Amino acid sequence: MAASLYQEFYKLAHRKVIWIAPIILLGLMVLAGYTVDYGESKLLTALSYDSHDWIMFILVIVGATIFSMEFQNNAILTLLYKASSKLYVYLSKLIVLLVYNLFLHGLALILTVVLRWLPLNKPVAWTTLYQYHQPLWENMLKASALDLITTTLVISIIFLLSCLINNNAVVVSVTFLLIFMGQFLSSSILLAGNLFSLNLLPLVKWNPFNMLNLTAQYVNYITYHATSHLETGQLFNGALLYTIGFFILGYLVFRKKRF
Repeated sequence: MAASLYQEFYKLAHRKVIWIAPIILLGLMVLAGYTVDYGESKLLTALSYDSHDWIMFILVIVGATIFSMEFQNNAILTLLYKASSKLYVYLSKLIVLLVYNLFLHGLALILTVVLRWLPLNKPVAWTTLYQYHQPLWENMLKASALDLITTTLVISIIFLLSCLINNNAVVVSVTFLLIFMGQFLSSSILLAGNLFSLNLLPLVKWNPFNMLNLTAQYVNYITYHATSHLETGQLFNGALLYTIGFFILGYLVFRKKRF
């Protein structure tokens, strides 16, 4: 397991996109600071300058290729030969991507603190009460922690799709389609649940795409609760369960896959 982890961290560290991504993240956060209205300074800070959306974008790019590229060039055969178990190969890739996810969120928090010193938006004190009568700094930290759950759900979907599809371009395209249209798809499904008095809402509101609303609902409860039809705690629990389920399904597909 240790050898597999070392290999994965080594490969990740030598991918150019890994080091370009933080620069892109900074640029997009600065852009968000300039484009968001001054009256929304508290919301902007709580969401770490919209970094959560960009982190998801980066993870799709990085994560969607973590399996498929090695399937395409047959490098996976070397990994499996050196590892004592397919589980170790799968877990090592998972751990590496989770660590990178944690790194991006930590970086976003640091950049948020730095950007608040720039004249991008109206200054708001960290102790200002915002959502749930909590200080702004607490809202920001909790939103970031919840987004770790949301992005881990995204990673689990990426792993499942990467194990099902060998083609790198297809994996990236399908993942983008599912992840970034997730909220729209969820809203459409929930709307369909109310059509023709079928009363399917209690069932369809638990679809996995709905769980992607977790971070946004925490920061903007009134707007997103009307869309999700679930409490924030229910979205949290649903995201955890789907994450575990998708990771298990991904491993089962990977274990049965022939190379």
